[in-house]
Amino acid sequence: MKLAVLGGGGVRSMFLAKSIAQKAEALQIDRLCFMDNDPQKLRIYGGLAKEVAARLCPALDFSLTESAEEAVRGADYVITTIRVGGDDMRVGDERIALSNGVLGQETTGAAGFSFAMRSVPALARYCELIRQLASPAVKVFNFTNPAGVVSQTLRDMGYDFTYGICDAPAGMLRSFAKLYGADPAEISGEVYGLNHLSYFKSITLSGREIMPELIENDRAYAETDLRYFEKDLLRDRGCVLNEYLYYFYYREQALHNILHAKKTRGEQIADINRAMTAALLPLDPHRDFDRCLSVFSHWYGERENNYMAEETGVCRKAPWSFDIYAPDDGGYAGVALSFIRIAQSGEPGSMILCVPNEGAIAGLAPDDVVEVTCDVTADGCTPHTIGEVDEQNLELIRRVKNYERLSSAALRHKDRRTAIQALTLHPLVNSYSLAKTLVDAYIRHNAGYSDGWK
Repeated sequence: MKLAVLGGGGVRSMFLAKSIAQKAEALQIDRLCFMDNDPQKLRIYGGLAKEVAARLCPALDFSLTESAEEAVRGADYVITTIRVGGDDMRVGDERIALSNGVLGQETTGAAGFSFAMRSVPALARYCELIRQLASPAVKVFNFTNPAGVVSQTLRDMGYDFTYGICDAPAGMLRSFAKLYGADPAEISGEVYGLNHLSYFKSITLSGREIMPELIENDRAYAETDLRYFEKDLLRDRGCVLNEYLYYFYYREQALHNILHAKKTRGEQIADINRAMTAALLPLDPHRDFDRCLSVFSHWYGERENNYMAEETGVCRKAPWSFDIYAPDDGGYAGVALSFIRIAQSGEPGSMILCVPNEGAIAGLAPDDVVEVTCDVTADGCTPHTIGEVDEQNLELIRRVKNYERLSSAALRHKDRRTAIQALTLHPLVNSYSLAKTLVDAYIRHNAGYSDGWK
């Protein structure tokens, strides 16, 4: 079986390689190809990934390439994790929004639309190659942001072999298992909503419902990503919230914090990646692996400990380290590998994916891409029937889904008017005049990446 990764020169490539290599034999993955169109990043971060895989699974045929055709040819599964335009374009996305008094977060904020203007055309080209060259039964797991808009648009374009994946819900469940001193395999959750805008309807540990006690557990607000919320909010909603809902429920607080911060998240990432790449540049990923790992761990630890810190004022305190031999804790590769494991086993299993609604959440259209707990079998993926949900939660979901639908139409047709409609409806913009200013600025910003807007 062949698995390909498009965007294999990203700084998190080692995590992907570790996840895949540790499970390669069990999942019968014998070929792995990391592709990136940035030769320097592919040599450094792809090279480190290759060394990790070689140490964990020497039998795995691991290749690096700059050719998308070579990567996807004969692939049974493909993971896409690309950043068109690099970190500098992300910084511009965020700053344009912030200069207009709008949150610039790249997945939930207005900056996400700009990122999608670059992501969607590139992913569509890759999907066409995959349709032509990959296995007829290929599955594509998209981790490229903004995952909600991207997943909706790719499905609307007819690429029904694509699934949106995100490690945020699974990561929260793992943190709750750790809180209880339990095996992550013992915990599960019923999730409904959209990518980065989802709610836990239920959380069970060894079959026992624990969500009400989690909401009341003070340790959960200190040791997990419930740290971003007040207990009263979760009591009011009667459920556990995806961490990214912070931007919606604390909008003015997040905007104030970011506007008064020295750097945006994008600027932090750009500076860290620049410094890390410069330090790794003279080193050989194979001969100097231990030294490379030390450099990487220092800089990536900086990145992790500052996650959502400027926006929320809350820093993560746990020390960060990367042990290639420790059991894999998942991440977004773990989501993709769980799908493969379940599909191969012949036994049904559940996981959280971005898929067409098909009646799962009452009040949404069948073809609305939602983030929901699904049953996976060798024959496909079926979302759980959630049915009627809290009216306030549904109102926010429907508003953002309307934005995603309009964004999909605007991106597919490069239609400025529809883009303005989309951002006007976005709860974090909520203004026609601001939407018009943002769309025109983003069309200029993305010249050369997404031309032909009318």
